[in-house]
Amino acid sequence: MLFRTNLKPSSNLIDLTPLVDVIFLMLIFFIVTSDILPLKSLNVQNPVLDRNSAPQTTRLLVVMDAQNVIYVGSKKAIVDLQSLKSHLDGEIGKIKKQYPGTEPTVVLSIDKEVEYGDFLRIFSVCQECGPRLRLVYKPSESENAEYF
Repeated sequence: MLFRTNLKPSSNLIDLTPLVDVIFLMLIFFIVTSDILPLKSLNVQNPVLDRNSAPQTTRLLVVMDAQNVIYVGSKKAIVDLQSLKSHLDGEIGKIKKQYPGTEPTVVLSIDKEVEYGDFLRIFSVCQECGPRLRLVYKPSESENAEYF
């Protein structure tokens, strides 16, 4: 039995399958290489103090979590204790260049589970780098905690 078709080959149709494959590959590439993960917030439990203070404008944030991992800056770059001083000096230099005439403040946020010796080491390094240093703490439950 012989079948006949009346379809004629046309060059006007474009095969979109390779285009869709390339778009999906590019989408996967951009998702994998994006900087979404470092911008997540860190779960740091700050110690509780009896005093309450107004929030201050921060310039350079240094965070140490319960696993003694040190994060510096708004992008939360991971830094070890040996290279913290040079990294802080570089970041402070960038801030001074961007905002001439202002003295940057180093804001130190340490998890309450960090040992006292590690706290003193990072505190002394931050104190050497900048004249203005602030510690982050959580106000006690008995006082008004509207500032946080």
